[in-house]
Amino acid sequence: MTKEEIWEMTLPRYLRNDIEAYVKGVEENSSLLDCLWGEVYGSINSALYSYVISDEQARFLRKKYLGINLEDDEHVD
Repeated sequence: MTKEEIWEMTLPRYLRNDIEAYVKGVEENSSLLDCLWGEVYGSINSALYSYVISDEQARFLRKKYLGINLEDDEHVD
């Protein structure tokens, strides 16, 4: 089992719920995708700043579910 798989299995319930709702919204082409996206983004930040998940986990989740790769921004001068 990879560390990423373990991370996803141990997410707080509120974050898992938001991710599941967003994934379902994508599958169903929901008109609320922007709201669902925002909920996931906010839940990731909440978990990160509450020290429930690490920065590495937050980056992984943002990249996987939201298409955000903050690592690209770190190398810009």
